[in-house]
Amino acid sequence: MPPNRYPDSRPFLEALSSYTGYPKESIVVGAGMDEIIITLVRLFLGPGDKALIPVPTYNLYGLAARLCGARPVYRPRLPCFEVELNVPEEIKMTFLCTPNNPTGNSLSEESARALAESTKGIVFLDEAYAEFAKKDLLKLVRDYDNLVVGRTLSKAFSLAGLRLGYAVAPEWIAEQYRRIAPLFSISSLSLAAGVAALQDLEYMKESVGKIIGERERMRRVIGAYPSEGNFLYLQTVERSSLVAERLLGQGIMVRDCSIFPGAGDHCLRVSVGTPEQNNRFLDAYAPGRRDRKS
Repeated sequence: MPPNRYPDSRPFLEALSSYTGYPKESIVVGAGMDEIIITLVRLFLGPGDKALIPVPTYNLYGLAARLCGARPVYRPRLPCFEVELNVPEEIKMTFLCTPNNPTGNSLSEESARALAESTKGIVFLDEAYAEFAKKDLLKLVRDYDNLVVGRTLSKAFSLAGLRLGYAVAPEWIAEQYRRIAPLFSISSLSLAAGVAALQDLEYMKESVGKIIGERERMRRVIGAYPSEGNFLYLQTVERSSLVAERLLGQGIMVRDCSIFPGAGDHCLRVSVGTPEQNNRFLDAYAPGRRDRKS
């Protein structure tokens, strides 16, 4: 597409349709998952409405709800980070992340169905990390007219800087979304990169396989919780803010999870990098214990 022309998202939508198995009419796109979330919140929440958010989880859900004048209702997760399988009647929108950021656990199909069936409100299922998990729940959109599944090309496709998000939704929701979504928010360059990435799934799957292998190697060394994302969630003896600051002094950035409501102040989220980057982290966090990679 010549740079003097406005972006044309149709080839990207066609590539997404082929990848997801859903018609273009059920797919909406945005400049990253954040734009998808914010646009959906603008569509379905207003002043005085309530949004259910099992915590800890991605912070933007609560922020987006408050920006629309709605009230986030934070509900602590159960042991093993599971969620309660009921939605209070007054809830207008429920946010679920699977695999969950930052804990890394996935929601079962049975749990997702139970939650969608327990509410008349909208259920947003954030599958930003789906390609790293053993299963995904995209097929459920066909069964529920209140369920939206959000995805991104930032994680498994390694295109975070190009801001490419999309969602699969019932056609009535997709139609309403397009009426209020920003026009031309994704650049022509990003759209072209997205099409190219979706045409090279072998590369994506190879990259994901390497990341999963490194994730499990790191988990064996540091004893983190099981994860189906491209990161690990671990408890610290010291306050997590102190551990994160000490690692930063060695040039290693990790996420202090005290910024996540409900996470407490003794947990870190560690993204999986290259073997060399991972070894640097392991040597700093667990000296003498790492499983060397040849």
